[in-house]
Formats: sequence, C-alpha cells, structure tokens
Amino acid sequence: MTTPVVPQELPATLGALRASAYVARSVREEMRANLEERVRSGRALTSAVLGYEDTVLPQLETALLAGHDIILLGERGQAKTRMIRSLVELLDEWLPIVAGSEVRDDPYAPLSIYARELVAERGDDTPITWVHRSQRFAEKLASPDTSMADLIGEVDPIKVAGGLFLDDPRALSFGLVPKSNRGIFAINELPDLSERIQVGLLNVLEERDVQIRGHLVRLELDLLVVATANPEDYTNRGRLITPLKDRFGSQIRTHYPFEVSTECAIVRQEARLPRVDRPLEVPWFIEDIVTRVSHVARQSHVISQRSGVSVRLSIANYEIVVASALRRALRTGDAAVVPRVSDLAAMIQSTQGKIEFDTMDDADADQVIAALISLAVRQSFMEHVVLEDASAIVDAFASEAVVHTGDDLADQDYLGVLAAMPALEDAARRVAGGEPSDGLLASATEFVLEGLHLTKRLAKDASGARALYRSRTR
Repeated sequence: MTTPVVPQELPATLGALRASAYVARSVREEMRANLEERVRSGRALTSAVLGYEDTVLPQLETALLAGHDIILLGERGQAKTRMIRSLVELLDEWLPIVAGSEVRDDPYAPLSIYARELVAERGDDTPITWVHRSQRFAEKLASPDTSMADLIGEVDPIKVAGGLFLDDPRALSFGLVPKSNRGIFAINELPDLSERIQVGLLNVLEERDVQIRGHLVRLELDLLVVATANPEDYTNRGRLITPLKDRFGSQIRTHYPFEVSTECAIVRQEARLPRVDRPLEVPWFIEDIVTRVSHVARQSHVISQRSGVSVRLSIANYEIVVASALRRALRTGDAAVVPRVSDLAAMIQSTQGKIEFDTMDDADADQVIAALISLAVRQSFMEHVVLEDASAIVDAFASEAVVHTGDDLADQDYLGVLAAMPALEDAARRVAGGEPSDGLLASATEFVLEGLHLTKRLAKDASGARALYRSRTR
C-alpha cells in the first residue's frame, strides 16, 4: 500500500503547530472519539469482517470505548488479525511528530532524549513531520526466540563504537514497542512468547512505560496493545502468565461463521479467482457445497477441533473448484467456465494440509475428505431441492439407461442426455433457475443426479471425478 503524500498545508514547525490550534490527545482518546462518531452515524466498526455484526464487533466497540487493551481468543482462520488491522481506521489520518524521532515523539511532550534536546535547542523552529495512520500500526508474530531487544530495545554496539558511553541514553536502540508509541501494537499468538519475555510486557500494559536493562530510562508510552491467542494454548497449556493475562482489560472470543450463507459471502469477498477469457458462472449450489464442507468438518469427530477448520479452507476449495472448471473449459472449448459436482474432487488436494485428523492415519485422508464432500452435497440437496418429479427421473433409468458425467466432458454432452430425459431436464432447469446457459444446465444436471444417488434413488459407479449413474434395480 502506498502511503499518502503529506498535505502541504500542514504545519512544518512546532511554532506553526501551536498557531494552528492543534490539540494533542492520547491514542485511546483519539480512537474513542472517532468510534463515537461512527456509532452515531450508524457506520460499522469495519466492513472487512463478515459474520461478527451481532457478536464480536459489539464487544470490540465496547472495549475500545472503555479504553481497554484487548486479547482476542479464537482458532485459526477467524479473522482476528484482520480485525486488529482494521482498527487503524479509527486513528486520525495525520499525526504530528518531532522530525527524526524513532518513537514518534509528541512535539508538545517529547519522550526521547533526542526530541527533548532538539525542542530545547530550537524551540518553535523545531521541525515537525506528519505520520499517516497506516504507519501507526506495528505487528509482531510471537515466537519462542523473540527477544527482549526485539520488543523493548537494547544498547546499540554501533553507537557505542561511534563514541557514546554505554550508559548514554542516546546509545539505545529501541524495540518494536517503543517505536509503536502513539499507535497500535499488535502481537499475534501471544502464548508463544517465552515467560521471561512476557514479564517484560507487564509494565507496558499497566504502567505504560518501558525500562531497558542497565539504563535508568523510562518512556511513558502512549499505545493500544491488542493480542491474539489460540484458546487451547491460552487455557490448557497455561503458557500465558497470569499477571499478563490480568492486565488485558477485555478478552473477546471469536468464532467461525454460524451460517453457511455468511461463509459464502466471505468466500466471495476473499477468493482470488483466475482471469478468464470467457464468462465465469459459479452456481449457487456449488458455493453452498464448498462452504458447507467446512461446516461439516467442524462437526466431525474425525477432524481435530482443537486445531480448528479455518475459513481459509473454504476459500482454497472455492478457488480450486473454479480452477478445475477453467481447466475443462480450456480443453473442451466450452463457452463459459462453470464448476460442476465432478469438479469437487479437486477439493481433496486443497483440503489436505488444512485439517488435522484425531483418530486415524493421514493415509486415509482422501477417503475422509471425499466423505465430507458427499455429506455436504447431500445436505445441500435435501435442504434446497424439492423434486416433485423425482420418480419420473428414476423411471427414466429403468430401461437400461445410464448417464456418464465427469470433469472432462463438454457442456454439449449433457444437452443430449437432457433431450432424452425430459423429466431430468425440467428438474435441472428449476435448480439452475432463470434462463440457464449450457454450462449452468450441465452443472445443475450433475447436482440433481448426485443428489438422487446420495438419497438412495440412483446407483453410481465412480472413478475419480468420473461417474456413471444408473438404476438401483439393475
């Protein structure tokens, strides 16, 4: 992202800043005021996260209005990091700092020895620079090898070699926390920090200062701290020390989307689909099935629920199914790219690696994933499709008729089948809706056939993504 250019009309010196009637306020006051304005105008805290409108976001708004540091608890893929990053929008667009300051010193109340000496020397001529709100966010992924120097700071040997004494405050090199002064500091997977380093954050969260070893230096920091943690680490392994946990004002539990429709909306928003040289149509039932697979997996006793089933699984599956349809269209010359039920077999490769198994060997992963997909198809069919003429379709197979489907068949191959089976064509058109294209009609045909098979009205001989549907009485 490109940082906006500083407007020319903003003050460039401390004297001009005072003359402009600028009033400094803390990060929490700043975010609270901007959030209050959003709430009054009916604007959402963030539009980047779906499914939290009535659960997580109201709690997050309340915590920010209270001025709390926040810890978000949730499994992987629950948009915790995205929510944290969206908080930047609650900051003022531009913030004045003393030019050259490492810790974004407030020109009215400088913290660092550098800024204090500069203001004392130059007074109203002290140069001012402006920082955009996008630069006032710092993020750290916690890991066991994270050091105190990374977060707080350390003596810089280069500065010492340049002639400064070890006890000179100017010899310090600040860590990420002091450099986040007057902004937001986010730390992901907080329990992964060693306990020794967690202790170093106690003063940051309570007394609002940092102390660097060997130096009598205290920096009264102004920042909002937001952390994330997996609840398994947080509650069971006990790796987050109690005094640090106590210093977070609010603890908010995130969750996966409750509704399949909500997850569909997230997938449509986040999926990165390939550019195609022809129309791309994703049938409603394919979207429903792809996202339903994740919901089924979250309820499966075979899948490790401690690790969670991320929404990223739905996104990856959606992308791979579209890619499978694109591959077919390129080979067959179909006029449009339309995913079908036969393309769902490609989800095995995108699902492996994103789920963990509790009770079986990974060698059986293919069969487990295929079973999850079949269950999702069956649920979607039974929930959304009512076939008044299902018996007529089944009867059409009684005279030794069979139907071949597969991810390598062109759309036109299905039109001949529908011409020979009017009852199947009527059902496919109702499922597709409107005036369906050939590709959408072919996709709906596969969905109806697979639904009839999974509800035990047709037999199926399958090999990979290819299938033969026939009467169960043969």
